[in-house]
Amino acid sequence: MKKIILLSAVLCYSYITAQIKTPQPSPTATIIQKIGISNVTIDYSRPGVKKREIFGGLVAYNEMWRTGANKATKITFEENFIFGGVKVKKGSYSLFTIPGKKEWNILLNQETELWGPAKYNEENEVVRITVSPKETKDFTESFTIDFGNFKSFSAVLSLKWANTLVNIEIESMAAKKVQNNFKELLTKGPSANDFYNGAKFFADNTSEHELALEWINVAIEKKPNAFWMMYHKARILSILGNDKEAVIFAEKTISIASEAEDDFGYTFRCKNLINDIKSK
Repeated sequence: MKKIILLSAVLCYSYITAQIKTPQPSPTATIIQKIGISNVTIDYSRPGVKKREIFGGLVAYNEMWRTGANKATKITFEENFIFGGVKVKKGSYSLFTIPGKKEWNILLNQETELWGPAKYNEENEVVRITVSPKETKDFTESFTIDFGNFKSFSAVLSLKWANTLVNIEIESMAAKKVQNNFKELLTKGPSANDFYNGAKFFADNTSEHELALEWINVAIEKKPNAFWMMYHKARILSILGNDKEAVIFAEKTISIASEAEDDFGYTFRCKNLINDIKSK
């Protein structure tokens, strides 16, 4: 009888403890970042320093690392991207690294179910690049992956832990797709705003600045007193090197914007543009 009671108690305890959730030593995290017009998603675990020596200690130099803890870090591209200068097709990849004192190897592998380097197969690699780590004054307790230095179609992916920072440039390959979408849209009865948005995009993301000027002119013809459009025409003129005409048009924009109930900051922008041109 006592054995039955003891067994029941053990089973009951096991059941109860199985229901209790405890904190993960290296919590999982997911970061989703829009770059260009598509998302980049990273799933990883975040180990802590916990008073340990990290690189050259816990994480040995010149040995492959899963870039986190537990399951290898996974990066998913919604569209085709350029990762550290290498073209990568849309899809998911494991992110491995080989840390070194003066340089790191950054690896993307098609196998995403790895928990460490033991079964790593170089035949499945799609990227192997070399970058230089930086020593930082800022201390990062928990291993962190994030994005920064955003441009229209690019960003910098950063790996941070302890006093080490590693940056990798990534770029969306969707710019051409957006260009083609605008060109197609502007043949189908477009509005003034369609021409306006197309002009801004082509001015900032392509070398087709004459086309941008053509489109902003059409937009302004459709909305003659749209001072926000006029500002961008002045800006495009300056991009094309027509600074004298750009200043004249910026001054005209200021006079129209000043009559509006709210100029939404475009008077200030025009004055800055004029000052920038005159300081060349």
